[in-house]
Amino acid sequence: MEFFRIRKDIPFMQRALVFNAISLLTFIAAVFFLLHRGLHLSVEFTGGTVIEVQYPGAVPLEPVRDTLTRIGYGDAQVQNFGTSRDVLIRLPLKQGLTSAQQSDQVMASLKGQDANAKLQRVEFVGPQVGKELATDGLLALACVVAGIVIYLSFRFEWKYAVAGVIANLHDVVIILGFFAFFQWEFSLSVLAAVLAVLGYSVNESVVIFDRIRETFRRERKLSVIEVINHAITSTMSRTIITHGCTQMMVLSMFLFGGPTLHYFALALTVGILFGIYSSVFVAAALAMWFGVKRDDLLKEKKERHDPNDPNAGAQV
Repeated sequence: MEFFRIRKDIPFMQRALVFNAISLLTFIAAVFFLLHRGLHLSVEFTGGTVIEVQYPGAVPLEPVRDTLTRIGYGDAQVQNFGTSRDVLIRLPLKQGLTSAQQSDQVMASLKGQDANAKLQRVEFVGPQVGKELATDGLLALACVVAGIVIYLSFRFEWKYAVAGVIANLHDVVIILGFFAFFQWEFSLSVLAAVLAVLGYSVNESVVIFDRIRETFRRERKLSVIEVINHAITSTMSRTIITHGCTQMMVLSMFLFGGPTLHYFALALTVGILFGIYSSVFVAAALAMWFGVKRDDLLKEKKERHDPNDPNAGAQV
């Protein structure tokens, strides 16, 4: 479905070098902040105390967060657990305090707010568990990248596979760079958002690569640059509709999903915006720099003739 159609091809590839330079500078800045400042890891990765508190009725989470902030736990994660009466609190490690001391401190403050608050359980999440989660997360990321390379290699050709993977990793590193620069909390939900962005971004690249193949098949007289410009321009309507609808949904999570979905939606927002950019100005441009040509996508089959056949090569 197309709400509008752009009649004249936009010369994207004529400015590819400028946009690639911008991408490279952004990528380098993201790597710098990752190495210099690092990620602000959540309790799942660093270890800490998990407390489950039950109330007799539904309890709003904001007063609970305000209470924890007043006693020095502004980084605590607070969310409902199972029902609106159960609250799960994740506290980061605090120098000089044990899990029991942290839980006593928290429960004293919560009971001062609501005397009916009841402690259900207290668990300590060790740094070793966090290390395993980080390792498993990196392994999941590596498996996704390997799967993308294999898929694109079978679907298209190695030049497209390499271009697509570089574009996807470009998105991932920039998302992590944003989280490192602003010191936003990096949790398991954010890691899930990063993996979702990988799949989302590669889908956009595949759509553009498919259109490049179709244009190569239809337009035999166009140059490679003209083919890529036409392919990107012809997908603009689809891109605006698809990404616009997706961004509206993500924005609703960001505005109304509360603190639980805040950073998840934030990571998706950054990933979607840079995913559009990378599919056009990184993946397609890299494919052009790698020297993609019509023969890479359209393999013409040559007919084999029997040399002893007197009618071989005859035309009717």
